[in-house]
Amino acid sequence: MSKLSEQSIIHNEPKGFGTAPVFFTAISTILGAIVFLRFGFAVGTLGLLGTIFIVILGHAITIPTALAISEIATNLKVEGGGEYFIMSRSFGLNIGATIGIALFMSQAVSVAFYVIAFTEAFDPLFKMFAGHFGYELPRQVVSIPAMALLAVLMLTKGANMGVKALYVVVAILFFSLLMFFIGTTDYSAAIDRTSLFNDFRNGDQFFLVFAIVFPAFTGMTAGVGLSGDLRKPRRSIPLGTTTATFIGLIIYFFVIYKLAISASPEDLTNNQLIMSDIAIMGSWIVPVGLAASTISSALGSIMVAPRTLQALALDRAFPAKKINFFLAKGLPGSQEPRNASIIVIIIAFVFVVLGDVNAVAQIISMFFMVTYGSLNLISFLNHFGADPSYRPSFKSRWYFSLIGFVLSVWLMFKMDTAYAAGSIAIMVLLYLYVDHYHKDRKGLETLFKGALFQLNRNLHVFLQKSKKTLSGDSWRPSAVCVSKDSFKREEAFDLLTWISHNHGFGTYIHLIEGYFSKSNYNKAKEILDELIKKSEKKRSNVYIDTIISPSYTSAIAQIIQLPGISGMENNMVIFEYFRDKPENLPQIIDNFNLVKSGNYDVCILGSSVRRVNKKNGIHVWISSADAENANLMILLSYIIIEHPAWRKSEIKIFSIAKEAEKSVVEKNLLMLIDSGRLPISPANVQIIPRNEDESRRKLINHESKDAGLTIIGFRAEQLNHDGEALFGGYDDLGDILFVNAHDNKSIS
Repeated sequence: MSKLSEQSIIHNEPKGFGTAPVFFTAISTILGAIVFLRFGFAVGTLGLLGTIFIVILGHAITIPTALAISEIATNLKVEGGGEYFIMSRSFGLNIGATIGIALFMSQAVSVAFYVIAFTEAFDPLFKMFAGHFGYELPRQVVSIPAMALLAVLMLTKGANMGVKALYVVVAILFFSLLMFFIGTTDYSAAIDRTSLFNDFRNGDQFFLVFAIVFPAFTGMTAGVGLSGDLRKPRRSIPLGTTTATFIGLIIYFFVIYKLAISASPEDLTNNQLIMSDIAIMGSWIVPVGLAASTISSALGSIMVAPRTLQALALDRAFPAKKINFFLAKGLPGSQEPRNASIIVIIIAFVFVVLGDVNAVAQIISMFFMVTYGSLNLISFLNHFGADPSYRPSFKSRWYFSLIGFVLSVWLMFKMDTAYAAGSIAIMVLLYLYVDHYHKDRKGLETLFKGALFQLNRNLHVFLQKSKKTLSGDSWRPSAVCVSKDSFKREEAFDLLTWISHNHGFGTYIHLIEGYFSKSNYNKAKEILDELIKKSEKKRSNVYIDTIISPSYTSAIAQIIQLPGISGMENNMVIFEYFRDKPENLPQIIDNFNLVKSGNYDVCILGSSVRRVNKKNGIHVWISSADAENANLMILLSYIIIEHPAWRKSEIKIFSIAKEAEKSVVEKNLLMLIDSGRLPISPANVQIIPRNEDESRRKLINHESKDAGLTIIGFRAEQLNHDGEALFGGYDDLGDILFVNAHDNKSIS
């Protein structure tokens, strides 16, 4: 079965969930079993200050991860599979499937982990039974029926019922926490609270306790797994995930403080249900709250794990077509992952029957660490690579992502070196296996692609400025400009500086007309040194060189054959002339067809003596007659405006259309801006009705007379027909960038 037909199994149906399920799935897992069963032990062992450090350290991973997920989710059209979908579309399907399989197993075993923890809520009943009959019942008498009921619920009612049940158990969970917070003890009345904030003991056990408590920090991404069932995942994932993470952090601090002031270290360490001695009606409200927290976490995991497995199968992560088809298939209408849910339930039942998942829980923690580290690494590499196609509407910071990645790796080995090494070994073997039967798909090479482009550019510029040398899939400009007037006009160099600041690459070449000789060679070296010094003052990332050639045309012919300094071929040539004295404009026109024969985009910068304020922004004029230029013009405006020189300016888009076509043109432009995640306000899109009595040039002169830069498209036929006249008639404007695209650029 083809991938396309497999995807149609799940992705053609309307999706109904809003932000609330994301938030409640995450918060219920955040405030899960560990809060009730292990926070008291942590406070008793390390003291208030030590436990606060644990929470801060845990959130030094989870907060950057929540921000990274939110960022990546607003850059991708997120479909089913949550974290797996994000990683596979960022790292490539092979490495994404490797992490996804490990993530799925963690989620599936987590169901069993939470169900077994659920049985601890019945500890008073187990003790009562043992006291009356002298026999301790195995925990499976509760965990197996609980798992069975959970399985029946998911198989018969699906995620809709799961979400409804989630609301109920979360309400019970918060009520039990409220009773805990307002409860009092004799110990709390006598304790000196000021001394608690100096209480940090048993430092040698810090990472042991951290490993025990860490599952509490794995819940914030739980809601992301519902991505395929969300109406607006770009909105719901960032809002639900970040809100749950920060609210959970605040509640953690209050729980820790309440425990520290309410019971002695001995009681906290030895009584895992110490919260029941503190809360009002604690003998039953805390077990009920524990039951609610664990069953809500189990619900979250049992809703998310099948969706991860289903997404893996849709991407043909498994070697057999029949297996992929079976696991990808959903129920008619709702596309509920029934078959994937059956597999999750079987796995969970196996571990529930075993009854002890402590060792497995450590592996789960390791794989969650791998997932969090991977998500942070994706965010960091996208920031570092500065791919123009990476335009998330929610933005984190690269250093947050780097901190999250480094801490994830470091803490894996601090928690348990053997388990960390074992987890990494399993991941390597999984990758080799997946890569073996999917040799046609991109693997690890996609991981650092953008970063290598950026690193390559920075290394070239660094080596040049330090005088140690004198010499994709998504579109980005790699522009080259040749000029004889480097010391007369700086506008072309400035344009290259703006383009190459973050997203693109620029090569500026000064032309020395003449034959190659010793004197011209020495002259070229001197000019190069001067230009490099100018570049350093401007803090430019443009690569600079000189060329000695007998004519302007021969220089152009040489330059368009030069390899790009970025590791990718040059794809754009920039010409420049002075509009008040366009002496070299005929040369540009004569060489236009020569450049176009190399499939280059062509930009012709007409500079002006006028000093125009950049705060007035960039004006882009789009015409239906040269629609092929439109996307390149918009992308260039976006890339230029990212430079600090344009920081306080905006992009304005103008289009001239017939009155009957205005609404359609405006709708198409707004859709283009929205799908491209471009920072252009709808208010800055202006459709001007076409008036046969008023020329296009007159309109542009009127609307853009104060613009910092005006971008206008042109066609090759126009240039061949009109010649120099094509660039005339814009007397009221400042600098103008005339653009001719080789092909239509993708902007989504």
